[in-house]
Amino acid sequence: MPKASLAELEAFATVARRGGFRVAARELGVSSSGLSHAIAALEERLNLRLFNRTTRSVALTAAGARFLEEILPALAAIDGAIENAGEHLGEPSGLLRLNMAAGAARFVMAPLIRDYLDRYPRMQVEIVSEAALVDVIGKGFDAGIRLRDSVPPDMIAVPIIPEVRLVVVGSPDYLRDRPRPIVPRDLLAHECIRYRMGSGRIYHWEFARGGERLELDVPGRMIVDDSGLMHDAALEGMGLAYLAEETVAPHVREGRLTRLLTDWMPLEPPLCLYYSGRRQVPAKLRAFIELARALK
Repeated sequence: MPKASLAELEAFATVARRGGFRVAARELGVSSSGLSHAIAALEERLNLRLFNRTTRSVALTAAGARFLEEILPALAAIDGAIENAGEHLGEPSGLLRLNMAAGAARFVMAPLIRDYLDRYPRMQVEIVSEAALVDVIGKGFDAGIRLRDSVPPDMIAVPIIPEVRLVVVGSPDYLRDRPRPIVPRDLLAHECIRYRMGSGRIYHWEFARGGERLELDVPGRMIVDDSGLMHDAALEGMGLAYLAEETVAPHVREGRLTRLLTDWMPLEPPLCLYYSGRRQVPAKLRAFIELARALK
C-alpha cells in the first residue's frame, strides 16, 4: 500500500479539527474541492472511510476518530521538532492555539497575550473560547486555560491569575425601585441573569460567610452561556449578575454597577494554564509558560 504523505495526514487532522472542508481549506491555503479530493484519495489508499459527509456537516467516523487519535501525537512531535529546530533564530515562531472559556480570555488578554505577541513578533495566537471543557491535545490545541478545579489531573497546571473574588452586581436603573438584597435568599425575589455551563447545567450562585456556605438556583428569565453577555445585560439594567470582581471593577468605580452582598462573596480557585507533560514542550509554548509564570 502506498504510504500517506505528511501533507495528507495534516490535511485530514485539520478537517477533523475544524469540522468542515471550507474552513480547513482556508487555514491550509488550498481550495475546498482540492482538499476534498485529497481526503477522498487518502480514504481510498487506506481503504477506510474517515468522514461521514452530508450537505451540511462533516463528522469523523468511528474508524476516523481512532485514526486521528493515533496520528495526532506523531504530528505534534513533528511540529515540535520543526519549531525547536528554528530556535537558533533566537525567538519562537508559528501559531499558538489556546482553548479557554470566554471569561478567562478576558482575564489573560492583557497583559499575557498582549505581552507575548509584543515580545515575539513572529508568533500568532489563536484563542478558541468555549464553555465546555474539551480534550485540548485531542483537539489540536497547545494548551488550555481554566480554573484549577477544572484542569484534568494528567495535565501540568501553572497558576496565572490568583484566586478570583466573585460579586453580585446590579445597575442603578435596576435597583432604583427594588429593595437591595441583604442576605443571599433575598435574591429569590429578584430578576437574575442566569448562566448555562458547558455541561448544560444552570450554574447555582455560591455564597459563603464565616462557616456558612450555600448555593442558590436564582430566578431569572434571561439565561446566557457567556459571562460577557451577563456583564452587558447587567449594564443594561436587565437584572442582577454574578461575575468576577475584576471584570466589573471599572463599572463599579464609574457608578454604572453597584456591588451587593459584599460580605457573602466567595473566592474562586486560581486560573491556570495547563498543558500535557507527556510530550516535548515546543519553544513557542515554553516561551508562553515563562511569561505566564511571571504573572504570579
